Amino acid sequence: MTWDTVVNFASQYSNIVTNTLTALVVFIIGWTIAGMIARMIRRRVFASETLDNTIGSFAASIARWIVLLITAIAIMGLFGIQATSLVAIMGAATLAIGLALQGTLNDLAAGFMLIIFRPYKIGQYVDIAGTSGTVKDINLFVTELATPDNIQIIVPNGQSWGAVITNYSHHATRRIDLVFGIDYGDDADKAMDIIRRVAAEDTRVLKSPEPWVKVTALGASSVDITARLWCAAENFWDAKFELTQAMKEAFDAEGISIPYPHVVQIRREG
Repeated sequence: MTWDTVVNFASQYSNIVTNTLTALVVFIIGWTIAGMIARMIRRRVFASETLDNTIGSFAASIARWIVLLITAIAIMGLFGIQATSLVAIMGAATLAIGLALQGTLNDLAAGFMLIIFRPYKIGQYVDIAGTSGTVKDINLFVTELATPDNIQIIVPNGQSWGAVITNYSHHATRRIDLVFGIDYGDDADKAMDIIRRVAAEDTRVLKSPEPWVKVTALGASSVDITARLWCAAENFWDAKFELTQAMKEAFDAEGISIPYPHVVQIRREG
């Protein structure tokens, strides 16, 4: 091995090390800038009273990926891969890339459809193909949900767009359906008056539509009374549970009994 060969090898090795370290620095800077821009967009949009938070989150995700793409092109340039060459290679491999990333591209396209039609927004409680939770984030590829017990659920946008979506928070009001079974010996009209009175005393129950209270079924051991009450969507769960308790206490105070299963033991003699 000649001295020129050693020098040439050392020079090439030095260039590789230098380019690698530079690429690492560029990557860290690009990653940091991408995160800063995404956070800035989110803060600006979330602070605005006219812009939807869902659009802000999605725009932040797009900006982040654009910065990361520019960073990747810059890093490849350090190793002699020009952007024009990269475009030519990607053009030649379009079919292979499309097949390999079919699911990812589907999620990307679905993400844009979710933002355009907005079947749900950040902060709303939804059910997507049997998975329920509060929408925490919508980005280019996935939707993030949080269950009532604060478990994170990640749903690919392709599945979200192609599934049945139930949005419990879309409308400003919701209907509470309560069913009470009273004893056949009790006065049904009196029980219905109690239900109407308790509902009227709760300020969360809306006057319009007015409460609907009717006998809806004659069961094996009870007369079933259904109450349909309307409230603001954000009050639904608290109103439902607290009204159920209030109705039970009012029935007890007024002597209305709620039947429950009894076990009768029959003893045979001999």
